[in-house]
Amino acid sequence: MTITLDHIVPTPIREKILQRSSEIWNQHVELKASDWIKVKAPSGTGKTTLHHIIWHLRKDYTGNVLYNNQPVSAISPEALAGIRQTQLSVVFQDLRLFGQLTALENIELKRRMPATPVCSTEEVQAMAERLGVAHVLHQQAATCSYGEQQRIAIIRALVQPFEWLLMDEPFSHLDQQNTAKAAALIAEACTQRKAGFLLTDLDDDQHFSYTRYLQL
Repeated sequence: MTITLDHIVPTPIREKILQRSSEIWNQHVELKASDWIKVKAPSGTGKTTLHHIIWHLRKDYTGNVLYNNQPVSAISPEALAGIRQTQLSVVFQDLRLFGQLTALENIELKRRMPATPVCSTEEVQAMAERLGVAHVLHQQAATCSYGEQQRIAIIRALVQPFEWLLMDEPFSHLDQQNTAKAAALIAEACTQRKAGFLLTDLDDDQHFSYTRYLQL
């Protein structure tokens, strides 16, 4: 799956964007599924907005987003839902877990979406053990710490099929050791599936062997 950003400019921060240089905003950028992309950007330049636009949560922008050369705006809601279930996964900055459900139930919502799940329950358990959250799987998500919720959100994103993984500051509440464990799990999953990812963050890092660096 190729994602194309064709001269995207978010309307709310249009003037701010046009006053500075960017390798994404107001440019023609093709993101290929083999790319592991790091987008470094200071606060207020639209990191979360970028993810929401690619995911098609926000429509307040000029330009076009295309999936495999098809404008997202022309894709039916049913087809878009299918893409989100099989080709495009995401770790939102605000995580978007269902607080009243258990951590495991949040994961299972994604795992069971495909007719044939790509991950078994045993694999979910193994991921949780690797990331140190197996002990909270049966807790309500709202009662977990933010760092635990962040790791649950990462597992949830990995248990569905995907060709692209969007990650908006996915390690912001993890210490160095837990970040390393989560990054290793993500790298393994993306390598196995030959999937690409786009990670936005504030700082430089060495979590992955990035193939592209872009400034927002």
